[in-house]
Amino acid sequence: MTLFDVPAADPGGGVAPGPVADGSASIRMTVAYDGSAFHGFARQRDQRTVAGVLEAALARVLRTEVQVACAGRTDAGVHAWGQVVSFTAPAGADPVALRDWLNRMLGPEVVVRDAGFAPPGFDARHSARARTYRYTVLNRPTPDPFLAATARWVPEPMDLHALQLAADPFIGEHDFAAFCRRGPAGSTTMRRVLASAWRDLGDGVLRYEVTASAFCWQMVRALVGTQVEAGLGKRRPGAMLSILRGGDRAAAGALAPPHGLCLWHVAYEEDRP
Repeated sequence: MTLFDVPAADPGGGVAPGPVADGSASIRMTVAYDGSAFHGFARQRDQRTVAGVLEAALARVLRTEVQVACAGRTDAGVHAWGQVVSFTAPAGADPVALRDWLNRMLGPEVVVRDAGFAPPGFDARHSARARTYRYTVLNRPTPDPFLAATARWVPEPMDLHALQLAADPFIGEHDFAAFCRRGPAGSTTMRRVLASAWRDLGDGVLRYEVTASAFCWQMVRALVGTQVEAGLGKRRPGAMLSILRGGDRAAAGALAPPHGLCLWHVAYEEDRP
């Protein structure tokens, strides 16, 4: 069965819809994807994107155009395990049936991990309270073909203690201009980082995890690229604070490759027990 053979979802099956004011249904999904073959998440003309294939599949199932909002617009080559999307569907839409249809159509490249009705006023982007990214580095002399698509290979030995020291100064509210690609005029690079730390997972696998209320464009990849230089002894870990305060993008390191980065989790107020 191909994308164009899929019939519309049965409006009479599944759980009862969660209607909004106009009788339509607001739906929320947690989506995982391998970003290798996508030009990022956001819809772009003449480019294959996650939003593009997701919206096309939803349109085939629901027989109407759908636009999805997302928690984080991941760049080309970046993966996700906990991306959250929301959209408005026609009345009678069944989130569980939609999940199953989409997984048959798009999996395993794009997978809907869970789906349900969203509370009134929910928006995947604007309702988010925090986002967590993970970056994986394979630090051993030989590469691993089974990690090549999701981890950056660094063959030279890195100092884990130096990485941990380099990660600490980013916690708190700072101007991250030195670690962000310049955005639209008037946009701010002030961000509040809630957690920033490296872990040794064993067998040469190192993982950086950072949580913030929001991130600016290419911020995580710039943070990782600069910290890896500290781990390799090319920078002092203590230099991170002065780079932050200086606000000069040229003073920070190069962007880490996108394939090691994964949007891991998005937190919402309504998810608290």
